[in-house]
Amino acid sequence: MTNRRTVVQSLGTLALLAPFIASERTAAAAEPTKPSADMMNDADHMQRMADVLGPGLMGKEQVAMLLYPGFTALDLVGPQFFFGGMLGATVHLVTTEPDLAPVKSDLGLAIVPTVTMANAPRDLDVLFVGGGTEGTMSVMQRKDVIAFIADRGSRAKHITSVCTGSMILGKAGLLKGKRATSHWIARPVLTEFGATPVDARFVTDGNVTTAAGVSAGLDFGIAVVESLRGKPYAAALMLQAEYHPEPPFAGGTLATTDPAVAAMMSEMFAPAADRFRAIAKES
Repeated sequence: MTNRRTVVQSLGTLALLAPFIASERTAAAAEPTKPSADMMNDADHMQRMADVLGPGLMGKEQVAMLLYPGFTALDLVGPQFFFGGMLGATVHLVTTEPDLAPVKSDLGLAIVPTVTMANAPRDLDVLFVGGGTEGTMSVMQRKDVIAFIADRGSRAKHITSVCTGSMILGKAGLLKGKRATSHWIARPVLTEFGATPVDARFVTDGNVTTAAGVSAGLDFGIAVVESLRGKPYAAALMLQAEYHPEPPFAGGTLATTDPAVAAMMSEMFAPAADRFRAIAKES
């Protein structure tokens, strides 16, 4: 039978199982001489998890997610929810800055990193880079960051990105010969990195998985968890997140958005696409 205490203590902040964490702490403090009915129920539930999730129940993945000034928060937060829900995995929020001060997103949401680039693990199961606009362009021009991504990517089991994070992967030389995607404004720029642009929510080519813009990070996160832990585990986290999107109206892609709105947005973002292309061509 799965060791109940080991499993429960590994759950961390997995909100779905909070009642079991609370009962475990109570049981540990009381040190009962025999298991209570509640404790047996907890053990039964842990065994049920093991039966349903199989070998994917516990793991020890090392995940590094890049934090840089001006990143788009949802690019990171959506996947982080799913990565952080993998029991036994360690998710490192890696800052590009010299200390562990909170890093502000493009819209002012600050996230506290857990490690600097210098102290990040060398060998990773998942290397993740989210996107942005001005912040992403700045990072693409920082030799220290690109060197870090190139180094960790050379050994990572999974090289991943959401939105324009693929521009950073491309700048680090990690997309050559790969099918990849990005936010629609930057997707054509992928050719500058030797990649083949694909219009899809996410694309996996070998050990590289890239996602389209922002919200596609949720689809992406589920897919990566499935590849690491199996479909039952990914389905459990998908249900926990109640991920079953039903947008109030059609849109979200150039093909499904009102043509007037799509034309206006394309014109507005054209200069950004040009700048990404110019940075991509810089040596």
